[in-house]
Amino acid sequence: MAKYLVIVESPAKVKTIKKFLGKNYEVTASNGHVRDFPKSQWGIDIENNFEPKYITIRGKGEILAKLRKEVKKADRVYLATDPDREGEAISWHLTKALNLEDKKVYRITFNEITKNAVKASLKEPREVDMDLVNAQQARRMLDRMVGYKISPLLWVKVKRGLSAGRVQSVALRIICDREDEINAFIPEEYWTLDVNLSVEGEKRPLTAKFYGTKEGKLAIHSKEEVDKIKKEIEKSDFLVEEVKKGERVKKAPLPFTTSTLQQEASKALNFSIQKTMRIAQQLYEGVDIKGQGTVGLITYLRTDSVRISEEAKAAAEEYILETYGEKYMAGTSAAKKSTAKIQDAHEAIRPSDITRTPVLVKESLSRDQFRLYQLIWRRFTASRMAPAVYETTSVKIGAGDYRFTVSASKIVFEGFMSVYTNDEDEKSQSNVLLKSIDKDTVLKLMEFQEKQHFTQPPAHYTEASLVKTLEELGIGRPSTYSPTITTLLGRRYIVKENKNLYMTELGEAVNSIMKESFSTIVDEHFTANMESLLDKVEEGTVNWKTVVSNFYPDLEKAVETAEKELEKVQIRDEVTDVICEECGRNMVVKYGPHGKFLACPGFPDCRNTKPYLEKIGVPCPECGKEVVLKKTKKGRKYYGCEDNPECGFMSWQKPSVKKCPKCGGYMVEKGSKLACAKEQCGYSESLEENK
Repeated sequence: MAKYLVIVESPAKVKTIKKFLGKNYEVTASNGHVRDFPKSQWGIDIENNFEPKYITIRGKGEILAKLRKEVKKADRVYLATDPDREGEAISWHLTKALNLEDKKVYRITFNEITKNAVKASLKEPREVDMDLVNAQQARRMLDRMVGYKISPLLWVKVKRGLSAGRVQSVALRIICDREDEINAFIPEEYWTLDVNLSVEGEKRPLTAKFYGTKEGKLAIHSKEEVDKIKKEIEKSDFLVEEVKKGERVKKAPLPFTTSTLQQEASKALNFSIQKTMRIAQQLYEGVDIKGQGTVGLITYLRTDSVRISEEAKAAAEEYILETYGEKYMAGTSAAKKSTAKIQDAHEAIRPSDITRTPVLVKESLSRDQFRLYQLIWRRFTASRMAPAVYETTSVKIGAGDYRFTVSASKIVFEGFMSVYTNDEDEKSQSNVLLKSIDKDTVLKLMEFQEKQHFTQPPAHYTEASLVKTLEELGIGRPSTYSPTITTLLGRRYIVKENKNLYMTELGEAVNSIMKESFSTIVDEHFTANMESLLDKVEEGTVNWKTVVSNFYPDLEKAVETAEKELEKVQIRDEVTDVICEECGRNMVVKYGPHGKFLACPGFPDCRNTKPYLEKIGVPCPECGKEVVLKKTKKGRKYYGCEDNPECGFMSWQKPSVKKCPKCGGYMVEKGSKLACAKEQCGYSESLEENK
């Protein structure tokens, strides 16, 4: 009998796939990549048309030896690595590492690990797609060039062990720019004015919001403006001028892509991006389900397509018809419009079998696996269902020259919302209006409800919102979002507190160097254009060596310039007036994983270290002692009193010696302005003029 060998990436898939195939098939795993650039060498032959030098990854020798034995026994070899660029590249590396050129070798791919999908792929084998391989080779080589050339400069300028990455450096800049925007933000005062109105025959009052005048919308900026409006309308009659009834249709959501799954799992389940991908990988590769054996529960998890197969559509329609009825079935759904390139060989992320409901598999899954599977199942099912329909009512109320509005909505048909809702859907429902309201209804003023507000700065990035931004800018691809954020957190360039991402002192130092010396690399448009070029390599319309050879000269020139600048600077450790208690030397400022710290220059003979408390020359507004620059445990900067914990003063913004001329409070630096620390005061002035 003929013997067939199927090589997959992950050992977790072996058991699942082996179950689907007969005795003639042997299934084994490569455990991911088997070849890569050498760690200790550059690995790119510039003189020989940028030819890469690959070596066997350390620790993979035994795996390759085992695979070679299996290859010798096999009449045919099927390479069944993941269905994306990286998977294609792993298959190509396997053909080289296992010397498969003279063997009958076939590349097979499947979007889900189910019996039908795996068997169907064996009927449609193909050769390794070199366009996909070359796109991955180009990406890997560009990343290698940036990391290998720029990282040593960061070692000299900041500290050893730091790294620069092509995509991670842009992501770092995006986070840093947002921090600058937040720090420079000056709140502006505004007010809202509501009125409680009584309606004849109704027990509960009607609350209307201030809109403006007959001419249009009007913003209220101060208490004086509120008082003026109140005075003018106190004696006016409140009359309903218009009641508009309508219908609002809310379309079903699209099924998940990698990016939208990461965002929704973060919001709904409080999962980190890394955790979402780890659990999704488990669901894709296969889970032991009672009575069914090992089953792949979802389709491939790295995709930016919302397409689903005809079989999946038909199965979903049948399930929805039987479970919910015909009126809940979707009509013709509009496809997602996008100018970006979509890897449409993949499907959206969906359950491999819609009839395998979350309740049926709950006992076989861990709590987190169940929650993520339920989210994916509900989203996909909802995507094939009818829209939700709201009945809307909007009322315009006149009071002299001013206008107030009331709006309400109620669901008249749940549609997809009977299966799937998110925070936005829940917020969009409001109280039903009083039934007795119609045009010319006279209302009586009961009371005013006025409230002071201040405009808020842009929100700090979360993992979810950063992924969304990277996707919108065309930076990175589904497989890169998680490793990019994980690297930034691992290097301590950023920290995560209560979901928010903050820059550390170390991250600011690295970002500053990258912006100054390698402005092109951290430019989001340049990086997005590079992604577009890699897509063209994948399509076969651009040569991968052309992309690499065009990129390298500019990088080399920038590195040479930066090296010269660094030589001029001659970086030395900053000497402080703090004396080492152990040996009497003046301690120096060093960079560590958490930022700056004080160390004895007598290392290794003296290993004394201390926290670095940098005085900023400003007396504490609360006790008069020195304000120093501090860091949280995770590395985020703030300003606090040197006498902490006796004095509890702290500020995220740098305080100033100048007092606020309006209220006498302390002021802080916000970008190019000095602003009063008290929001209610609102005073600000130019920082440059003050200096």
